[in-house]
Amino acid sequence: MDHRILGRTGVRVSTLALGAMNFGALGRTTQDEATAIVDTALEAGINVIDTADWYGRGESEEMVGKAIAGRRDDLVLATKVWGPMSDEPNHQGASRRWIVTELDRSLARLGVDHVDLYQVHRWDPTVSDEETLGALTDLQRAGKIRYFGTSTYPAYRIVQAQWSAREHRLGRYVTEQAGYSVLQRAIEAHVLPVTEEYGLGVLAWSPLAGGWLSGAIREGREITTNRSGFMSDRFDVSLPVNRAKLDAVERLAKVADEAGLTLIQLALGFVTAHPAVTSAIIGPRTLAHLESQLAAADVVLTPDVLDAIDEIVPPGVDLAPEEKVDTPPSVQDASLRRRVA
Repeated sequence: MDHRILGRTGVRVSTLALGAMNFGALGRTTQDEATAIVDTALEAGINVIDTADWYGRGESEEMVGKAIAGRRDDLVLATKVWGPMSDEPNHQGASRRWIVTELDRSLARLGVDHVDLYQVHRWDPTVSDEETLGALTDLQRAGKIRYFGTSTYPAYRIVQAQWSAREHRLGRYVTEQAGYSVLQRAIEAHVLPVTEEYGLGVLAWSPLAGGWLSGAIREGREITTNRSGFMSDRFDVSLPVNRAKLDAVERLAKVADEAGLTLIQLALGFVTAHPAVTSAIIGPRTLAHLESQLAAADVVLTPDVLDAIDEIVPPGVDLAPEEKVDTPPSVQDASLRRRVA
C-alpha cells in the first residue's frame, strides 16, 4: 500500500482510506463484521478511517470506536459534522454552538480524546466562514482536533474559505473530501484545480459510483446492490441517465478486461491516478467487498488505459449531474436567481 502526504500537513496517508458509512443499519454491517473489516484494512496498510456523526446518527462512530480500541495511535482518524442529529433545529449545521457541542459527542462515541481530521460535511450557507473557522481554530488549539477540512464544497466556497482564514487570521482548511469517479468527473474542471492551487489534500468519496463500478451492475443482470433497495431511482435503467451509466459501465468493463484488471481495479486506479487526489475512500459492507477493493491498492493505470477511459467518459463530465450534492443553492432555488421587481 503506497502512502502520500496529505496536502501540506506532513501526515502520510494510504492511497486507499476506509470509509465507515456502511457500518451499522445502513449497510447492515454488525460490530463483529466492522471490526473484522478494520482489522483487515489495517493489516493491508490502510491507515485512514473516515466516518461522520451523521452516519446512523452516531452508530458508525460508536462502531469505529470499538473497532480501533487499543490502537488509536496507529491510524489517522477522521470524522465530520453538519448533518441533523435529532429533530431539534440547532442539532445540525456549522455554527460555533453546534460544532463545539457535537465534537465532544463524537469524541465520546469514538472513545478518543482527539481526532486527526475534523471535516465540515457540507457547506452551510446560513453560517459565515469566520464563524465556522473560528470554532475549528479554537478546537485545534485546545488539542481536540489536529487538522480540519471540508467535504463536498463547491470550488468557489473553497476559495472563499481560504480568503476568510487569511483575512481573519484563523486556521485554514487543509483537505477537501469530494465525490469523484469515472462516471462523475466534473470536479476535474473546478474543484481539483482549486485544491491543487491551495495545496489541499483530497479524499475522494464514492470512487465506485455508489456501486455502479463494483462489477455487480451489468447489462441483463438484476440490480440487487444495497443502495438500489433505498435509492431505486438511481438504478432504474429505464431512465436515460441510468441507461447512460450502464452503457458506460459495459464499455469500461471491456477496457478493464483488455488490461487484465477487474472493474474495481480500473475504477480505483483511475481515481488515485489524478495528481490532486491523495486517497480514494472505499466503503465496504462486508469483508469480501473489502478484499476485492484491496486488490486495487497498487494498481497503476497506463496512459493508454486512461486514454480509453477518457473516450468513454470525457474529462470534466458528470454522467448524472443531478446526483451531485454540491449544487449551489441558487441553482436549486429559483427565488435566489431572479430579481424581484
